[in-house]
Amino acid sequence: MRETPAQIISRRRNEQPAPLACGVDWLMPVRIKSSAPKSAPAVQSRFANVNGVRLHYLVAGTGDPVVLLHGYAETSHMWRPLIQELAKNHAVTAPDLRGAGESSTPDTGYTKAEMAQDIHALVRKLGYEHIGIVGHDIGLMVAYAYAAQYPGELDRIALMDAFLPGIGNWRDVWLMRDLWHFHFYGKTPLALVHGRERIYFEHFWNDFAADVAHSVPERDRRIYAKAYARRGRMRAGFEYFRAFDKDAEDFARFAKTPLPMPMLVLTGEKASGEFLIEQARLVATRVEGVVVRKSGHWLMEEAPDQVIPKLVKFLGQ
Repeated sequence: MRETPAQIISRRRNEQPAPLACGVDWLMPVRIKSSAPKSAPAVQSRFANVNGVRLHYLVAGTGDPVVLLHGYAETSHMWRPLIQELAKNHAVTAPDLRGAGESSTPDTGYTKAEMAQDIHALVRKLGYEHIGIVGHDIGLMVAYAYAAQYPGELDRIALMDAFLPGIGNWRDVWLMRDLWHFHFYGKTPLALVHGRERIYFEHFWNDFAADVAHSVPERDRRIYAKAYARRGRMRAGFEYFRAFDKDAEDFARFAKTPLPMPMLVLTGEKASGEFLIEQARLVATRVEGVVVRKSGHWLMEEAPDQVIPKLVKFLGQ
């Protein structure tokens, strides 16, 4: 019969020589290696001044670096469940994009190419030469712009549910049924949403989900509504959309040089579906596309059991 750890210790103690004359028993307890799962390091909140903007970012773990980029109506907070898994084997950085969360809100610089330059400056300041990158919604546009501008510094890229302006029939995408909000910026829209940020964002959290009961949870909704209600955040968020025409020009130019690194595309079955996957194949040569069943736009919240393991596996390859 296999000995228990206690029996092993007892047998070995009996086999050892007598204690030293000084009366100190030199025998140390036998160390039994723990079979408990490896715990994730704590997530820390930090700031960095880069590229003319003050970026707030979350950081955790050690290993191959991975950068996570959030989308509209959310902040870096959205990535916390994924960070807990990735940080076991990766150095994870999740910034608040220019204009969002606790990052600063400059008047300009909201094209996705410029926002990618923010992230690149942060990455270099942290001392990383090569990274993996993941982006959701607006974040995927920034991630693509990063890959297009710095292809030699990117090991792999994951894009999560939205679209790429300027690529293929981009104006036909599912999200375009709500075309109004892409042109909802300026003095009057800002006045309309002031003090009503939560009401405005409920449209996105509810109507872009496959099932509102499995969309962004209440606690997170309060966090995001409070974050965007801070001075300058709604104006900055509107600038993401105002920049789409310039983004389309930039992306059409970027697409002339296909990306060589592995690309994973995750889309919601009830959201962008095959559309983003088809776009990705127009800009990259090594695309794996996955349509997440029964999910809408909010992949991290609606289908974490499908999305998190897929991302961890892809980034760990």
